[in-house]
Amino acid sequence: MNANLASIMPQVIGVWCRQQGHEVTLVCYTGFEDLLQELPGSLDVLFIGAFTEAAHTAYALSNLFRARGATTVLGGPHARCYPEDAVNYFDYVLGFTDRGTLLDVLQDCSQHRPVGVHISAPRQPLTLPGVQERWEFIEPTLKKTPVLKMVPMVGSLGCPYTCSFCIDANVPYQPMDFHQLREDLRFLRKQFRRPLVAWHDPNFAVRFDDYLDMIEEAVPPGSIDFAAESSLSLLSEPHLKRLRHNGFKAVLPGIESWFDLGGKSKTGARQGMSKVRQVSEHVNLILRYIPYVQTNFVLGLDSDAGEEPFELTKRFLDLSPGAFPGYSLLTAFGRAAELNLDYQSENRVLPFPFHFLNNNQAMNVRPRNYSWRTFYDHVIELTRYSFSPRRIVRRFGATQGMTSRWLNFVRTVSTEGYGRLKYYKEIRARLDADEQFSPYFEQQSNELPEFYTDMVRKDLGTLWGSLPAGGLNHDPYSYLKSERSSTDLVRAPQQMLVQL
Repeated sequence: MNANLASIMPQVIGVWCRQQGHEVTLVCYTGFEDLLQELPGSLDVLFIGAFTEAAHTAYALSNLFRARGATTVLGGPHARCYPEDAVNYFDYVLGFTDRGTLLDVLQDCSQHRPVGVHISAPRQPLTLPGVQERWEFIEPTLKKTPVLKMVPMVGSLGCPYTCSFCIDANVPYQPMDFHQLREDLRFLRKQFRRPLVAWHDPNFAVRFDDYLDMIEEAVPPGSIDFAAESSLSLLSEPHLKRLRHNGFKAVLPGIESWFDLGGKSKTGARQGMSKVRQVSEHVNLILRYIPYVQTNFVLGLDSDAGEEPFELTKRFLDLSPGAFPGYSLLTAFGRAAELNLDYQSENRVLPFPFHFLNNNQAMNVRPRNYSWRTFYDHVIELTRYSFSPRRIVRRFGATQGMTSRWLNFVRTVSTEGYGRLKYYKEIRARLDADEQFSPYFEQQSNELPEFYTDMVRKDLGTLWGSLPAGGLNHDPYSYLKSERSSTDLVRAPQQMLVQL
């Protein structure tokens, strides 16, 4: 599956560099390649796009290629969330990146050490190269996945919602060029008998009729299969009928919490069991039209307390057995959201290495209403319940189509279901038995338990030796310190005038 999750922006960077006359090699790292074999030995500039969980791999590669004379550039979510840390290991760290930002880097191309340069465009780019322009990079990536081949597309950037924990909450929503989207869908029909397109929009089709009109103008209904992340508020029955007519096979709505964030789920002020019933009826409606539905939850929010949030999720699974539950542990990704300033101000953020910040291997925010042991007890019980043999059988029976059933089963028995259950049990046991765990989790010690160091060493493999000194650690309060420093700079002239 991993190659199907390839990001669009590295492909965009590759196209823009080619258009400037540069020779480009793009490698999509799925976690299995030997990067030292895949990457050219000699590079002038190395661009890396990385999520935070891949930060240590990125840091090691940058250190290795800087030693060989290359200039290194980091982009992607980690660069946006942790620029204060990343500038210690890269010559350039990019926030929002448009074509002009890239050209500035290519024209300068200087080595900035020991501290790199942080650059960000004023906003997201207005246009991006489409599928046809990116095809030279998409095609070799798809060859890495033998069965299911998902082509990444994006119909919009930013988000119209204001969820306090989301990286796009303050990013203005903007649709992409509809003419280009139509041409890309037509191009894909020439490459595959029946293409599968994964829309990477945070919330697909906010302008629902405009997007569905575009799809219907571009290709015959049902000639392309689609998967998209969307909010429940957009998935009314008339919209669902139109989505099914146009080949949508999977949607991923966010429920997030039974006690908060009701805007996206169209539940308003409803909470608790009342919200469960309403959402369950809505999800069951969706399943009549769309074969695959993943419902997303965030565990450990400040609005949660006691057993009730977890028990309500179990009731939801009983009422909507066809939905595959996606659970994320509350994680504060640096600058990703203003809410993170509250967690940092309350001294609740733990310095877990970036490697574990993937929404499930570590929760780096101390829960407000739970002890760590109690919280993991609830998470383990919910995970066990969600992927028990009874739930597997009921999910199989309530799901349409063998592809959806197969995907649910594979996700259950692999790292997402059984794998996470095993991992959570290990963490819970070590909270009792490993003398390094409790002091670290309770913020009584900054000494990272050897359990985590050993995992990073094993996962990095041959790149472990290239991880820069100090690269495993970071300051989890750098966002707060930066904001306070900026406030002090603004206040200083006023204070000086008073003193005069």
